[in-house]
Amino acid sequence: MKPFQKRSRLEIIRDILKVIRESNNSISPTKLQRFSNLSFQMFEEYVNDLEKKGLIEAKPYREKRKIYSLTDKGRAFLDKYQDFVNFLADFGL
Repeated sequence: MKPFQKRSRLEIIRDILKVIRESNNSISPTKLQRFSNLSFQMFEEYVNDLEKKGLIEAKPYREKRKIYSLTDKGRAFLDKYQDFVNFLADFGL
């Protein structure tokens, strides 16, 4: 990605899911927001949407806290996304 180029919706979703996967499938909301490089409002919108679609899930952690993890559907999305990126690269697109 070029400097200062806006990410597409799919790229943001990929980034969020990738951060969770690279954190051993367990990450706090604060770290996830920071590593996915989103404002609080945008982060809330994306995370809520991904939860509704069944790509991630929030699990309780130490009383009032929670952590996010990928679902099987979220893992499958990342795999298919990478397949698609590779497909485009094969055709020079």
